[in-house]
Amino acid sequence: MILGPDQLTTHLEKPLQALYTLHGNEPLLVLEAADAIRASARRQGYDEREVLVVGQGFRRDALTQAAGNLSLFGSRKLIDLRIPTGKPGREGADILQSYVRALDPSATVTLVTLPEVDWQVRKSAWFLALGEHGVMLELNAPERTQLPRWIAARLAAQGQSAPADALAFVAEHVEGNLLAAHQEILKLGLLYPQRELTNHEIRDAVLDVARYDVDKLRFALLEGDPARCVRLLEGLKGEGAAPPLVLWALASEIRTLAALRGGLDARQPLPALLKAERVFDEARRKALQQALSRLAYATLKAALLQAARIDRIIKGVAGGDPWDEFQTLALRLARQR
Repeated sequence: MILGPDQLTTHLEKPLQALYTLHGNEPLLVLEAADAIRASARRQGYDEREVLVVGQGFRRDALTQAAGNLSLFGSRKLIDLRIPTGKPGREGADILQSYVRALDPSATVTLVTLPEVDWQVRKSAWFLALGEHGVMLELNAPERTQLPRWIAARLAAQGQSAPADALAFVAEHVEGNLLAAHQEILKLGLLYPQRELTNHEIRDAVLDVARYDVDKLRFALLEGDPARCVRLLEGLKGEGAAPPLVLWALASEIRTLAALRGGLDARQPLPALLKAERVFDEARRKALQQALSRLAYATLKAALLQAARIDRIIKGVAGGDPWDEFQTLALRLARQR
């Protein structure tokens, strides 16, 4: 059974299922969900807890032994199984499949924690078995456009609220760092009473703890957000990002766009072009289509020539500041038609 993150609180008020599987790209949300399940298990009489970590030296029979070794006093047990790599191995996968088919919720509840899983894992027999025989939650960081709403919900949980522009300010300053966002929200709860916070209070309290990376820059470019491109470039420069890495990210995206634009101009179908460029992620597909709607082939060709110039600047065979050139390049591609 697939369960949405916003459904977990209500679900845990009922008798627990035999199996819960958590996975996603945001460790904070995975940890909070796991804590909620463990707390519910304690309330429902699962007094024992055994933690098993699949890694080097892990005995493959440890899982079945843990489920069989019940207390002499008859108390129920929570088995906390953690797979940090997201891949239990061939033997471990077979054991997992056999294990979940024989679960008994009256004796044990099993909590399986995974990191973000790729499409290969999602299609594996052991992962499908986890979803078939238990409750599965995918816990990913909210999209940038959803981050203000996520912050508002967290503030509401501690009896506070904020204007929309203040929420956008917080989102901008904690982007890519959800743990820091959580800490900043808790800090606001300690600093101010339960009421609507003002812009001044929030700006005075919230630190700039955003994490910048080239993937965010690529999406900002594709989505046509010039202000965000500039902010991300300034953040990358401030964090000491290597110019060759930034150039690689921009140039590879430009080459992909040029190939797609050229194919579209030649009346080739977009799905086939995306497949040829090995673009399978749905969010990236949408962002690329958004960029293609405003960028002409001539613009992309000029952008590639500018990327070549930046490469010469980085190598010291041409004059100029690569970061200034990055900004010019990004603004050229992110501007709206």
